[in-house]
Amino acid sequence: MRILVGLSGGVDSAVVAYLLSEAGHEVSCGFMINYISDTDDCPTLADMEEARKVAEYLGLPFHTFDFREEYEKRIVNYIYEGYRKGLTPNPDILCNNLVKFDCFLEEALEYGFDKIATGHYARITPLPKPLLGGEGIIKPPSPSRRRVGDEVYHLLKWVDPNKDQTYFLSRLNQFQLAHALFPIGHLEKSEVREIARKAGLPNAERKDSQGLCFIGKVSMKEFLEKRLPKKPGDIIDTSGKILGTHEGAFSYTIGQRKGIQVGGGPALFVVAKDIVSNTITVGTEAELELYSSELTAIDWHWVGETREFPFRAQAKIRYRQDDQDIECVQDGENRVRVRFSAPQRAITSGQVVVVYDGDEVVGSGIIE
Repeated sequence: MRILVGLSGGVDSAVVAYLLSEAGHEVSCGFMINYISDTDDCPTLADMEEARKVAEYLGLPFHTFDFREEYEKRIVNYIYEGYRKGLTPNPDILCNNLVKFDCFLEEALEYGFDKIATGHYARITPLPKPLLGGEGIIKPPSPSRRRVGDEVYHLLKWVDPNKDQTYFLSRLNQFQLAHALFPIGHLEKSEVREIARKAGLPNAERKDSQGLCFIGKVSMKEFLEKRLPKKPGDIIDTSGKILGTHEGAFSYTIGQRKGIQVGGGPALFVVAKDIVSNTITVGTEAELELYSSELTAIDWHWVGETREFPFRAQAKIRYRQDDQDIECVQDGENRVRVRFSAPQRAITSGQVVVVYDGDEVVGSGIIE
């Protein structure tokens, strides 16, 4: 196949390019320029140079794709608007769905590539479409922009649950999965490093990136202050007593501990925020306001087959959370109510709930 590998500058995507090239595929490398910050430690330029070194070492063509305009419209503006409304959006999930597996994929197909490949830790398994009326399944996969044939592409967890990245891929559709490869989805991280060392890849020992996909090491608070001016307000406890002040309720998220300027006493967490009154409510971890037994999710997305409501499954409301037993109930058009067997800490509006059936991603929704 002709495959365009999305090189990020990290070791995972470098090993993907190496393995696919060794397997005899016609491989080219592409680096996505999504965002360049005005800070001295902006990771984009350094990552691009690392990616270029890998491509040169492997003797593979290297291309850059400038998606800054699309990223600004689809991701950055969405983030600002979400925080302005009091939500906490997840840029990493949006980036995968709306840039990496949309803009980058479309460019790859336009240039004649069969598929794109990335260093995500997840697995894709194509299986024949089931007959209608199967247990719990009432429709074929939700429509994509193009026909993907007679197979259903199942998105499955990686072998190591601690580093599984299916949470971030949970908004992908059948067309995107049909044209994507995750070649290291069956390998442990230690195995990936060892392959990189044996192959002599120039970034074999490079540390994994830690920042958000679009702002790197800059704090979210600093990023938001570029467009959302400081707006001092009250910090109150669960009884309404004023404990201190903050610089803008929009910059806090439910369950947050750092950045609460109240001294003394037990550790305090944000248990509620009110954008209209510009107040944040704080309490101890044990206070019930931090926990809830259900949520509603909008903009519901099925990855594969549509399930018949109600159904039981497992879910995560944040990356690396242990799977939680749930029941999903339809709550209007494209809206789902998720009921948890055990109360959940810090359910946050704007984040994503991802539903699993064992290792398979069933669907996801934006927490309302």
